[in-house]
Amino acid sequence: MKRFIGILSLLMVLSSGSIFAQVAGGKNQSIFDALQESGNGGGTVVVHQSDALRKMVGERFQGVNVETADTVSYIKMQGFRIQIYSGNDQRKSKDEAFLKEREVKEMFPDLPTYVTYKAPFWNLRVGDFRTHEEARRIQRQLMDAFPNYKRQMYILRGEIRIPMNN
Repeated sequence: MKRFIGILSLLMVLSSGSIFAQVAGGKNQSIFDALQESGNGGGTVVVHQSDALRKMVGERFQGVNVETADTVSYIKMQGFRIQIYSGNDQRKSKDEAFLKEREVKEMFPDLPTYVTYKAPFWNLRVGDFRTHEEARRIQRQLMDAFPNYKRQMYILRGEIRIPMNN
């Protein structure tokens, strides 16, 4: 079995192509240039794209950062969260934010929660959503589960954390 997997792996490596083709001058060309070259018996391919897209091919995407916490790696990127609570009462807001966090965790244990303090506000935000539609769907479920929180609940754009193992 190990020998079969080894041979299969070797065949895959040997047969795989590259995004960049080698030209006679020793210079790498992009996949766009390679596609547009005409060859014997081949057709013509015309690729229309902006110069910005051409420059991005092969480059690492700049909008994503990787963070490791508790042996789990996360991709940090722009997305959406749902704000459930925001308060600035020095005596009650912190306790209120953590109380609401516990209530949300009881009903939605898989939903990540974030209690933050940015003077003078204590905020409770939940979720790491890639799209507004995904956040809206969960917001409706939260509004049904917690009708008293409806007035303060809304969707915010911001940095989110997506586990890399998902």
